[in-house]
Amino acid sequence: MTSTVAGIRRIMDTAYPPHLAESWDSVGLICGDPDAPVNRVVFALDCTDEVARAAVDAGADMLIVHHPLLLRGVDSVAADTPKGRVLHTLIRGGVALFAAHTNADSARPGVNDVLAETIGITPGPAVAPKYGTGPDKWGVHVPAADVEAVKEALFAAGAGAIGDYRECSFQFPGEGQFRPVDGANPTLGTVGDLEHIAEVRVEFVAPRSRRAAITAALRDAHPYEEPAFDITATESADDPDTAPGLGRIGDLPEPMRFSEFVQQVADRLPVTEWGVRAAGDPDRMVQRIAVCSGSGDSFLDTVSARGDIDVFLSSDLRHHPVDEHLRAGGPAVIDTAHWASESPWCSQAARLIADRAGVETRVLDIRTDPWTISRHAREEG
Repeated sequence: MTSTVAGIRRIMDTAYPPHLAESWDSVGLICGDPDAPVNRVVFALDCTDEVARAAVDAGADMLIVHHPLLLRGVDSVAADTPKGRVLHTLIRGGVALFAAHTNADSARPGVNDVLAETIGITPGPAVAPKYGTGPDKWGVHVPAADVEAVKEALFAAGAGAIGDYRECSFQFPGEGQFRPVDGANPTLGTVGDLEHIAEVRVEFVAPRSRRAAITAALRDAHPYEEPAFDITATESADDPDTAPGLGRIGDLPEPMRFSEFVQQVADRLPVTEWGVRAAGDPDRMVQRIAVCSGSGDSFLDTVSARGDIDVFLSSDLRHHPVDEHLRAGGPAVIDTAHWASESPWCSQAARLIADRAGVETRVLDIRTDPWTISRHAREEG
């Protein structure tokens, strides 16, 4: 089965909606032709020189990463600059590049769900839930003879997906009325005459992120010069336990000593030189765990305020915030390597694309954690 870059992008945008990304983030297609065919997709957490070369060597048509290559602005992508060298490698090799970052962190299932499951908890509520992100509800009026062709174009643009179902819609017949005036070029009817046409109203839902793409597809496929349609933005009725958002909270099956849980985390996450470090009473019994993939010390106050969290696990934790958090009576803290907390997601994304697009997928076996040496002082004597 052959897909396209645009088709893979639609699957990723449906699973990890771009509107869930933080305002400072930059997600989506970074380079590549949307119409290019895709037979093989590879995955990595970061797009480094080594990863780009490996993607080309693997014969990939597309590389999907978590961390955006162009998150911060650059003045040049010349081939002798770090980011430009990566892009030139990919473009010369015919590999499209796509990033799903904080939208994948907040989506369900997403990066934080995989992290929670990896360390042994069932993911529950988000640490920082996002509400009010319901889909658009569309109504499109189409001449009866053109309904199927228009629906096909709309579905291809990302309309009609509900859970594990695709091409979902509802339709009912009616009668449309219009009078073309000077300057119009009507598909049906005559300028100056009032026309009555048998039409069908087609209703469907679609992610807000697909609004522009669906509008373009509708105008391209609809026979009318000015198609009639309406869009209603809905508010989601998310259950607090299942709402999307950053971080996850969950319980261990049974309470365990904090030191034992720290070891469990170290055993289950990908191995890095950094390893795992922790702060708290090693003999304290813990069960309720909050996790936040990537850099998460901005949520120390959030987890403390809940009053029911035993341990907060994240990455890139800083000295002063953690010290103040612990002295204020906050829960115990585990600091993991950033790469280790997020890289397990690559396998989830690879399974998604393999199942939905039917193309070959592979997670590149490249550790992009920048920390390569760890040492402790030699004991005297």
